[in-house]
Amino acid sequence: MTEAGSTVRLEVLRSEPGDVAAEGSRRDVFDVPFDDRTSVLDALQWVKDHADPTLTFRWSCKMAVCGSCGVMVNGRPVLGCETFVRGYRTSGLVVEPLAHAAVLRDLVVDTDTFLGKLAAVKPWLVPDGATRLPLAGPAGAAVALGAEPGAPDPSTGAGEAASQAHGPASGSVQTPGELAAFRDFAQCIDCMLCYAACPQLEPAPDFLGPAVVATARRWDEDSRDGGELARADVLDTENGAWPCIQVGACTQVCPKGVDPARALRDAQRVAAETWDERERRRTTQG
Repeated sequence: MTEAGSTVRLEVLRSEPGDVAAEGSRRDVFDVPFDDRTSVLDALQWVKDHADPTLTFRWSCKMAVCGSCGVMVNGRPVLGCETFVRGYRTSGLVVEPLAHAAVLRDLVVDTDTFLGKLAAVKPWLVPDGATRLPLAGPAGAAVALGAEPGAPDPSTGAGEAASQAHGPASGSVQTPGELAAFRDFAQCIDCMLCYAACPQLEPAPDFLGPAVVATARRWDEDSRDGGELARADVLDTENGAWPCIQVGACTQVCPKGVDPARALRDAQRVAAETWDERERRRTTQG
């Protein structure tokens, strides 16, 4: 238990709009009271309320849902609302803005670049935007996406399942298995912690990045979506999925248990497997 009256040393990297990183920034230090329930976000709010009202940071829900309070704490990207000060009572805290993002002021970073990358992969349901790739069955035969092993083939009209089409025509009806295919990727809250952790954003700042590729895979794996080939055209580029070298830091820091590293592996595999089909489509359409 934390003793009454305990304080922790909180060091915050400060900067003004237009500051050049190492030249205009400064570090301010505060002694912040805390107990076992004090989060990093609570500590920052205490500074704003009691020590320096100009301290600037983002937050909204305080429930690890909105993803807006991401910061670097002692060099590691975390959500301020779910990271507790008690774990740093001895070392103290050094709080900085998320890495690999332009800083607007203090702990607030620009999200426009990230949102632009996100829009590039069409992060929405594309009902009939492209030909859906069939999955290869055990004997090399094509099976309907999302079909359960041994289930009647909806295209043949056999059995009760014939009335529940798979793929873009199925509307909003999905099996538990179809939901499970993308559910984990759908937990992403766009907090950008994975971008701050990714070592490839330093040498390749135009890399689409972990969260964007995970979101693309979320829709690719959705049995109602038909945009897989269009997204593959975006992912199969120099700055698409290929800069990833599978360090796995993105997966380690994700606060929602998403596995962006797996999404990147899958995107690279799909890009390689669908290259011929995409070339054929381009040739036909051209």
